[in-house]
Amino acid sequence: MDRKYYLCAVGIGPGSKEEMTFRAYAALEAADLIVGYKTYIDLLKPLFPVKEFYSTGMRGEVERCREAIRLALEGKRVAVISSGDAGVFAMATLLLELAQEEPELAIEVIPGVTAATSGAALLGAPLAHDFACISLSDQLTPWALIERRLRAVSEADLCLALYNPASKERPDSLRKAAAIMSEFKAPETVCGYTQKIGRSGQEIGYLTLAELADFPADMQTTIFVGNCETRILAGRMVTPRGYRR
Repeated sequence: MDRKYYLCAVGIGPGSKEEMTFRAYAALEAADLIVGYKTYIDLLKPLFPVKEFYSTGMRGEVERCREAIRLALEGKRVAVISSGDAGVFAMATLLLELAQEEPELAIEVIPGVTAATSGAALLGAPLAHDFACISLSDQLTPWALIERRLRAVSEADLCLALYNPASKERPDSLRKAAAIMSEFKAPETVCGYTQKIGRSGQEIGYLTLAELADFPADMQTTIFVGNCETRILAGRMVTPRGYRR
């Protein structure tokens, strides 16, 4: 990139060095300043003890992206981090929107391992066929639109990875989503969950769509919903691709 200033959006995966891509780790090593949500910054501080960091709390995304752009335009090499992948429910889009009138600023998006794929690997192979990712958070997306998307992908019998399934402010999000999916999917549809992927307290488990409504999910949970062919095989959640046919 031949622009004068540089900023990168980096997906750090679950946050440990072992779960990062080589490219993501190299970008953080090369950065003068690492910017991110406080919880994710705390994961990185032991890996980069002499780095300069800037963090904000939940819902401080615009503030920290504006500050990252300002400091990059002052000449710092800035890395803005997101858990998982930088372009999946994360910071890359906001940075590109905010920096569209800064022709001298080059923004590089460096991918990471998103929860859909890291969680799927823990469960088996639940997303081996066509699938969709939907966030159940209505902070930025109206619930009516989330409902419409859930109905569309459920009627199409796609497998699903559900991000942000519930929070203290949205305790019924997963229950409502399960009711919508149940209009099109059988109650015995195989589902799975992962919590705190790659971190202390990691948990995984399997359940049915009928049981999903009462599952105690939180913001560190990713829910996986199978299609009509998804099975538990030797203790793992598997969606066949059709090779046996």
